[in-house]
Amino acid sequence: MSKGSFEHHLLKGAGVSPNNEALPLIVYKGIAEFGDREPEGVLEEIFWGNQWTDGFRDGTFPFHHYHSGAHEVVGVARGGAVLEFGGPDGTVVEVRAGDAVVIPAGVVHRRIDDAPGYSAVGAYPHRQVPDCCVLSAEDAAIAAVDPDAAGLVIKHIGENELPAIKASIVATVLPITDPVTGAGGAIGKLWLGN
Repeated sequence: MSKGSFEHHLLKGAGVSPNNEALPLIVYKGIAEFGDREPEGVLEEIFWGNQWTDGFRDGTFPFHHYHSGAHEVVGVARGGAVLEFGGPDGTVVEVRAGDAVVIPAGVVHRRIDDAPGYSAVGAYPHRQVPDCCVLSAEDAAIAAVDPDAAGLVIKHIGENELPAIKASIVATVLPITDPVTGAGGAIGKLWLGN
């Protein structure tokens, strides 16, 4: 793919992985060149400038999780990683510094592996606050000992809770801008039909 290009994947629900059958996952390649600037700051500038804020500087959780009321963008500042989307046996994507992934509400994701020094910047559409839903007791146990998840309320969502969670996912407000391009971009084309 060329610099700044994107690919997308529509991930259907499977078992307790709700995913998002209306909004595709978007993978942008090479959205930024960092030069001598701090990579995390460059990505924050891009995302915040496009009204995706309230984010984090960290890695990507190694357990299956999703957000039922917020969309998310994750930009790779340093290193690279192998990420899985859609739940166990889902779509595997390799990302490296300068790439970004736009994750619709409900899409299950986790880090399978990363290179030493992997660092990511995440952000959410203005005023959307992510929860942290997990698929299994095993995922909840991994989250409980993950220092990056300290302080988060982890919700193990089973079959009984799934209908309410799916309703929350569908009700999540669409962002008005793409976190990478602002107006238009992949979200404009794929989510908003512009």
